[in-house]
Amino acid sequence: MFFCDLQCIYACWPKEAGLDGSGSCQTFQAVYCEKKGRHVHKNMPCREKIPRVASAGSDDRTDPL
Repeated sequence: MFFCDLQCIYACWPKEAGLDGSGSCQTFQAVYCEKKGRHVHKNMPCREKIPRVASAGSDDRTDPL
């Protein structure tokens, strides 16, 4: 099972500041999904995740199971 995070090719930082009302991104609870065209909860299960290609030397431990 995959989970939503910035390791997905469709995910990016939220463009709006303070989605949680705090005026900052310190809590970082949302990811903008370009495929869905909306914000989604970070770490929620996602069937559409396509992991980014890991660069040499990175420690990508995304597991599809």
